[in-house]
Amino acid sequence: METELSRRLATAVIGVPLLVVLVVWGAAWLFYGVFLLLTVAALREFFVMALPGRRSDQWSGIGFGIALSCAVFLNGKTDSMVWLSAVLLTAFGAHMFMAGALAERFQRLLLTLLGVFYIGYLFPHWVLLFRAPFGRGWVLWLLTVIMVGDTLAYLVGRRFGARKLAPEISPGKTVAGAWAYVVGAMTAGVAGAGLLVPHLSWLEALGLSFTVSLLGQLGDLFESWIKRVCAVKDSGNLLPGHGGLLDRIDSLIFPAVFTTSYLRVFHS
Repeated sequence: METELSRRLATAVIGVPLLVVLVVWGAAWLFYGVFLLLTVAALREFFVMALPGRRSDQWSGIGFGIALSCAVFLNGKTDSMVWLSAVLLTAFGAHMFMAGALAERFQRLLLTLLGVFYIGYLFPHWVLLFRAPFGRGWVLWLLTVIMVGDTLAYLVGRRFGARKLAPEISPGKTVAGAWAYVVGAMTAGVAGAGLLVPHLSWLEALGLSFTVSLLGQLGDLFESWIKRVCAVKDSGNLLPGHGGLLDRIDSLIFPAVFTTSYLRVFHS
């Protein structure tokens, strides 16, 4: 357990400063490029996990995921709904004529659509958040809220966690850790708002960070559900102490989608 904690700390010491530099000082094209690479890597982990041994289907899923992510990365330069419709029609048609029994092809199509939307479409919402007014501040604020909440959940859960939160989905998650996540996220959200998104009132920051804390944990559980169904412990081994890339970004996806939508409705 101590070895795992040491690996987590080492990964954080290297990764967090690089992330801050990218968000605060990095050019927009560099931010987009990094997130495109992360999207491709996460797509690969998902399809290797969901469709083991089927390399052609894995590459097909990655390709459809990249194509759908273009609806986000090219937002404003192309009609995203037209792009989405074209990708879906192509995926539907292609899977009808792939190898295997009819039911098997249908099941692979469903898994492909799950990965394509979950990672290819939802994860790149960080790019939309970056493009929003005060986008760099919002990205840093949201990352701070999630990372503080996640860190406290891990530490408190290890020390005081007894009652399991969702043992069938994620045996390691505890109720104590979940509460620590919420408290840590709300504290970080209110404290960080004054510096990163000063136009946000403390009450709004409190409510938003509370919602984000729930969505972050829901996203974590959702990816754990996928892993349980696929009978794997980690999505990969890219990040020491964390498992795969998807194991690290799972709690980032739902909050980014919600925050982006929230800003469009209430801060446009």
